[in-house]
Amino acid sequence: MSITVNNLTKNYGPQKAVDGISFSISKGEIVGFLGPNGAGKSTTMKIITGYIPASAGTTTVCGIAVDENSNETKKKIGYLPEANPLYFDMYVREYIDFITNVHKVKNKKEKIEEVIKTVGLTVEANKKIGQLSKGYKQRVGLAAALIHDPEVLILDEPTSGLDPNQIVEIREVIKRLGENKTVLFSSHILQEVQAICDRVIIINKGKIVADDSLANLQKEKTKGHFVFVEFKEGIPAGLLQSIIGVSNIEQLQTAQYKLKTENPESVRRQLLELSLKNNLNIVSLQSGNNSLEEVFKSLTN
Repeated sequence: MSITVNNLTKNYGPQKAVDGISFSISKGEIVGFLGPNGAGKSTTMKIITGYIPASAGTTTVCGIAVDENSNETKKKIGYLPEANPLYFDMYVREYIDFITNVHKVKNKKEKIEEVIKTVGLTVEANKKIGQLSKGYKQRVGLAAALIHDPEVLILDEPTSGLDPNQIVEIREVIKRLGENKTVLFSSHILQEVQAICDRVIIINKGKIVADDSLANLQKEKTKGHFVFVEFKEGIPAGLLQSIIGVSNIEQLQTAQYKLKTENPESVRRQLLELSLKNNLNIVSLQSGNNSLEEVFKSLTN
């Protein structure tokens, strides 16, 4: 396992920021780490990276115990904290060169150019960091995390504060990196987790409340399926009540409805028959499970 956390606890006085959590992440996985503010995400990441000690429990990275040999585990980890620590008066290449010296990277000129290309910094590489947009500053932070070719990446809110275009760009960088590295990243943007991850760990009040594939989480927490239908125009009140096998009907907009059912195929067929019988035009008809946002709310409220 690239990361193993066993019965990890972190106390701040009487408060348990992390309360006996355990999980493991295999090589090559991209895992989303989710939770409300103050749930223990950043604290857990700081313990894994060796920046703060645990109160109890053990953490290993690539088979090395963090509490016994944090200097060695730091060589295996690339860490991008939420508050990206950059020197704004330094040029991009100058800063990355500085980080290569910290890690004692060999063939540093080649490595610098390689990592600049990997994170998409080529166009901005000769600018001062302070002149860059926030999206490019995040890329500099990623470059610094990658320069020593770590096996594990820990990314704490890597898309925080970025505009939609920048989010898509950083998302693509993370997906590429995940082809060869183990990635654990936290985010408040649930759509990002859906776009990047196959597995999600959700922490709430210091405890893990879910650890599963995204598909399983959505399926288990749904307790059924949904059919989403949109008509061209509004329909008579109560018309959908005649459909058999529907346990709940939610009107999303004037002509959009969400129907909960155990048999989505039957419901879709009945909707088509209903539209023909009543001369209605269906604009959209599809099945689905709960969104990650709905699953997240059910587990953390």
